[in-house]
Amino acid sequence: MNTNQNEYGQGASHATGDSKVPGKIQQAAPQGLEESLPNKVHDTGSGTGRQTHALNDGEDSIVPKPIQKAVPEKLERVLPNAIHNTGDEGGLHRKQ
Repeated sequence: MNTNQNEYGQGASHATGDSKVPGKIQQAAPQGLEESLPNKVHDTGSGTGRQTHALNDGEDSIVPKPIQKAVPEKLERVLPNAIHNTGDEGGLHRKQ
């Protein structure tokens, strides 16, 4: 496995199981893209592939669950915790 990854997690496959994605594409793809694929296509061991990053499995979020699972993690994390609580603090999440 190639351990020389760039800041986007590119350079190595993040699959832990079977994958239908060709090896060169796995190595070139950002980690977030790999993890967003369903495990039946590219098994990264991260549950079903798409997931919410909110606390309490997103149950307390104002954002509908399908959208929580569809958007990039970075977008979830920039939302204020009052809307979508990821447990992050600092920046937009600092206590006033």
